Amino acid sequence: MAVPMAFFAVFFAYPVAAIVARGLRPDGHWDLTHAREVLTDPVTAQVVGFTVGQAAASTALTLVLALPGAYVFARFDFPGKRLLRAVVTVPFVLPTVVVGSAFLALLGRGGLLEQAWGLRLDTSLWAILLAHVFFNYAVVLRTVGGLWAQLDPGQEEAARMLGASRLAAWRTVTLPALAPAVAAAALMVFLFTFTSFGVIQVLGGARFATLEVEIYRQTAHFLNLPTAAVLTCLQFAAVTALLAVHAWTVRRRESALRLVDAARTARRPRGAGQWTLLGSQLALIAVLLLLPLAVLVERSLAGPDGYGLTFYRALAAAPDIASGFTVPPLHAVGNSLRYAAVATTIAVTVGALAAAALTRRAGRLVRGFDALLMLPLGTSAVTVGFGFLIALDEPPLDLRSSWLLVPLAQALVGVPFVVRTMLPVLRAVDERLREAAAVLGASPLRVWREVDLPLVRRALAVAAGFAFAVSLGEFGATVFIARGGEPTLPVAVTQFLGRAGELNYGQAMALSTLLMLVCAVSLLALERVRPHSSGEF
Repeated sequence: MAVPMAFFAVFFAYPVAAIVARGLRPDGHWDLTHAREVLTDPVTAQVVGFTVGQAAASTALTLVLALPGAYVFARFDFPGKRLLRAVVTVPFVLPTVVVGSAFLALLGRGGLLEQAWGLRLDTSLWAILLAHVFFNYAVVLRTVGGLWAQLDPGQEEAARMLGASRLAAWRTVTLPALAPAVAAAALMVFLFTFTSFGVIQVLGGARFATLEVEIYRQTAHFLNLPTAAVLTCLQFAAVTALLAVHAWTVRRRESALRLVDAARTARRPRGAGQWTLLGSQLALIAVLLLLPLAVLVERSLAGPDGYGLTFYRALAAAPDIASGFTVPPLHAVGNSLRYAAVATTIAVTVGALAAAALTRRAGRLVRGFDALLMLPLGTSAVTVGFGFLIALDEPPLDLRSSWLLVPLAQALVGVPFVVRTMLPVLRAVDERLREAAAVLGASPLRVWREVDLPLVRRALAVAAGFAFAVSLGEFGATVFIARGGEPTLPVAVTQFLGRAGELNYGQAMALSTLLMLVCAVSLLALERVRPHSSGEF
């Protein structure tokens, strides 16, 4: 536990504490007067109300649309299921800036909706909700569908043989078994939408602001650190409570259930009703998940003189002063790949050690350590990024001018995915194998190398792939610490979207498409090596 705890202490707790202290101690002593003013400000209440309201609405809508899909993927066997499962997961690892860009191309100025019906929804609440469903659909599909596929259908069939209707059997047998998984998925979706930044920033315009967006505005636009610090503490308290509830639901989900091999529960649809359900869910996936990505690609090819590679060629051209770039925008692809590779190495090293520690130990300290590993997913990335600049400014940690700041910030987001992917697999390793190796004289390191590693190699590959994809899309912290001459893809996309003109918009769509393709290739490769018990993600 020493290495992961040291990593989180230095690169998470210290920067966040530094930025909060800078805001709440402007003159070197604590001053909570401003905190009371911010917390009682009607504007703060409005921001908190919108943050909670849109997160609750997004969660409810995601559950309504994704639970039937979880059933279809759990119980039906159909051609292309494995490929479709990977494609459905692509939106989850896409950067939120790309998700916003995709829905901007679909619902915004000159988008498909405006061309077909003359409507624009890019600054409406519906655009935000649909984008959140697009982003979180796979969370419900994998978390609930993974357990649903392993529930023994014979239990529900036994209830029906005893006289229960199909609905009553599902309500009394299947639903109680699924309830912890549904609760865990709902809490994760609520957490991701509660801290939403990129989607709100792109689609919300000036009308809507979550706590995360307001923290960014107060920090980057107004340099109002005291207000940003209070809002950060408020968000941190809410996220901590959510993670505590999530940990409780996970412990409930680990209770004994009669599970079977998922391959035995899936069968081809039978009857008109099941074929209709399958068709409706495939149509929903096509419209809700695939159409925005297709429109994004179409917009990247629709140049002023017809379809072509005009915008892609412009990415490789020498930048002008007005563009804000000091290097050709295409260099952002290489920067992102390099940063993501380093971040993945850090995340896998720290996350694997943390997962191993959680496997070998138990008790409240370990549960607290487990919750600590999840905090970066819910803490303001803007606060972390700005905290890096403020806290890591003195030897031996003077990293403000170092390129390492970017992969370090990205690794913070990647570690929770590594832990959640590897932990179930490590816990499934028979402890007697380790004990037998130790009795035969193997050192702890050799036990890990000879026993654990061969069994978790595929899960480790999946964890590395997820960390790589998530690192590619990290935006909230990177926007503060990426140097002007070395922008990442999400930062470059945001710069293009912030400038008027068809060329800037087209280049934003082209960069978003490139980023989407890299993430899609990573996910398709992962699906080929994913073990059946590779965790929540």
